[in-house]
Amino acid sequence: MPKSRGAANGARHGGAASTNPNRTATSKAKASASSVRSKSTINRLNMYRAKVKRNKSGKIVKGGLAVGDTVREMKAARVQPDRRWFGNTRVVGQKELTEFREQMEAASADPYAVVLKRNKLPLSLVSTHNTKKGRVDLLRAESFQATFGKNQQRKRPKLGSSELADLLAAAETRAAAYTEEGDTNISREVELVGPKNYIFDAGQSKRIRSELFKVIDSSDVVIEVLDARDPLGTRAPHAEGFIKKEAKHKHLVFLLNKCDLVPTNVTAAWLKHLSKEAPTLAFHASITNPFGKGSLINLLRQFAKLHSDKKQISVGFIGYPNVGKSSVINTLKKKKVCKVAPIPGETKVWQYITLMKSIYLVDCPGTVQPSGNSEEDAVLKGVVRIEQLRQADDYIEELLKRVKPEYIQRTYGIREWTDHIDFLEQYATKIGKLLKGGEPDINAAAKLVLHDFQRGRLPYFVPPPGYTHTDRRMAREEAAAAAQKLAESGVPVVNQKANLKALKDLVPVHAFTAEHDDGIEEGSDEDDGGVIENFDDEIVTDDEDEDEDGEGEEGDDGEEGEEEDEDGEEEEEEESDEEEDDVELVVAPPNRGKSPATADDRVPRSRSNRSERAPTKGGASKPSGGISWEDVFDE
Repeated sequence: MPKSRGAANGARHGGAASTNPNRTATSKAKASASSVRSKSTINRLNMYRAKVKRNKSGKIVKGGLAVGDTVREMKAARVQPDRRWFGNTRVVGQKELTEFREQMEAASADPYAVVLKRNKLPLSLVSTHNTKKGRVDLLRAESFQATFGKNQQRKRPKLGSSELADLLAAAETRAAAYTEEGDTNISREVELVGPKNYIFDAGQSKRIRSELFKVIDSSDVVIEVLDARDPLGTRAPHAEGFIKKEAKHKHLVFLLNKCDLVPTNVTAAWLKHLSKEAPTLAFHASITNPFGKGSLINLLRQFAKLHSDKKQISVGFIGYPNVGKSSVINTLKKKKVCKVAPIPGETKVWQYITLMKSIYLVDCPGTVQPSGNSEEDAVLKGVVRIEQLRQADDYIEELLKRVKPEYIQRTYGIREWTDHIDFLEQYATKIGKLLKGGEPDINAAAKLVLHDFQRGRLPYFVPPPGYTHTDRRMAREEAAAAAQKLAESGVPVVNQKANLKALKDLVPVHAFTAEHDDGIEEGSDEDDGGVIENFDDEIVTDDEDEDEDGEGEEGDDGEEGEEEDEDGEEEEEEESDEEEDDVELVVAPPNRGKSPATADDRVPRSRSNRSERAPTKGGASKPSGGISWEDVFDE
């Protein structure tokens, strides 16, 4: 008996259907040169089919399955009996929501308030600010026919003022606030200038921005390091805006570094001003003689306590180039773990450093706001490397405007000058920077002056908003009163000058420290008030826990260009005195002079006793190594 057609085509394997991958082509199909569908083609076509549909009894009535797929039989399930299925859900009334919204707005405005467990809060209901502003369609609100047609309803134009006097007053107010620079309707002549030098784009590249956002994303606490001489000019608004908008759960802290280059009352005024936005600390980066180290470590411990659900927290350091981010990390570690230099751009990539078992530090390259800085600002803020400038004398004119003439005279010994070119010629002749024919090399002299400005050898600072000479006089009177109180209590004060402990009455201290820091690891030393004294015992010093990739040669002045004190015994004594008092107080930074002083001789030296630099080989004397602000600003 002959075999059927289906059996001949592989009936045992599913027949001759086109969905059977094991079927064989017939002789007629072979004659027409038609190919058989492969297994992958059949699987792809089966994927295009509709979903399996079942009837009430659960049988498949439409759709098919791929080869090898099986259907699991559906069984009746039983819901767990629980009274919570029939209870009320979590609801909130309008009154409670209003009170909660007011409390959240007050907590958000307070930089010293921290919201815990934000994932359990209905922040979408609490937010009152509408970020998407809808476009107002004037024709829908008031059509053209209703205004100017036959059926017009509006009789008078809608003005902002009902009377002519109010309209005139509003016009005068707008005229007083008018600035010609911001008027885009004025046709101006385009100034033909050359191409912009690439060195002024330092800190604005795509690579630097990617490193910045890496540090922000990986950090629980972001510390923005600012230069105490110009805190507002060294802020990074683009980074702050990103944190406040996209990462509200991260903590932002301001750190005023290089506070030894400005008077103490100016530092206190800046602390009072910046503390309205975020917690602010004063700091002096130095491995041997730091200031503010205990305050910063105590603050980081409190943040670690707030994030007790995590094993460790990461603290990122961001800011302008050459403000001292790497030097701050070296100060906290009390050894060199990051590359530092007195030039910008020394840190290339981000790196992790272990401070404690529960605190990691993240170093970041310096970042600059993409716009808003002129070339003079970029040079004087330390963004640009001085040796890369082609015409360094172009920026001396702005420097002479910012620094008082008496400070220039006292530093370089030049009494009078007509303009910046005359000043550079006199200075170049004095120090022996000459070209062929005895012509002064003003470009080399300008680079030396710019180096002195960047490294803090020229006294300069931007006063805080509302700061006047009256505030300085009041601060001196309060310091004298504090010194008198100390003298009455038995503390010796030389020449009626307040020492480090007397300045605590000048600075408003915020109650940011916890009553008792429970987040400290077991075995650490702490006093009854929650202020840790011996914090160096818990700092990790093992080589395997440190990032040794960033070690390199350190400059003479460090990243911030500050000279270190050589007397180790006096430094340890001053550091212990600072920690025994209140670590949040702003006290007088150490003197930048390198001559050692005894424990009984801590008063700034007089100008007559100040040592001068030895003359150079050419016979010209070089400028003094720097003027301490105790002598400069105490006038």
